[in-house]
Amino acid sequence: MIEKLADVALSQVGVRESGGNNRGSKIRVYQAATNLKPGAWPWCAAFVDWCVQQWLTYPEARKWLGLKHRTPAGWRPKTARAFGLIEWGRKRPSTVTILPEKTKPQAGDIIVFDFSHCGIVIGATSKIVECVEGNTNGRGDRDSESGDGVWLKKRNLSLARCYVRIHPSKA
Repeated sequence: MIEKLADVALSQVGVRESGGNNRGSKIRVYQAATNLKPGAWPWCAAFVDWCVQQWLTYPEARKWLGLKHRTPAGWRPKTARAFGLIEWGRKRPSTVTILPEKTKPQAGDIIVFDFSHCGIVIGATSKIVECVEGNTNGRGDRDSESGDGVWLKKRNLSLARCYVRIHPSKA
């Protein structure tokens, strides 16, 4: 069922900023999934938050996750920081595991990069991870100056800091 999270992310490939850097109606929708007011700030984590929020609209996803003590809205990430996704996961050990960078990623994992960026894994080989990332560009840059949309990227596995893996509740 977690692969459906990868499908949600893939459905957004091609969304682009409009009206300026870190701006646009769809970017504001992603940012609204965080705990911050939408504005002209980097939105890679907001994109991941939004994807998880959308994934949780599927009854099968909610059933698979098996939340015992939280609502989906109270469980999901709402951080505007890539490294904040690690903190979010650590606070949910019954449904989220933080895996080291040497782990082979799986579709639906949230990848957090060393350079304060994140995305959702689509697949991987022994050296390359394919993921959907918000606030990046066709060259693979990630920053508030050069990121311009949602892209399907291939990156070297060595860039990963860790993987945030969502799984059914152990509680």
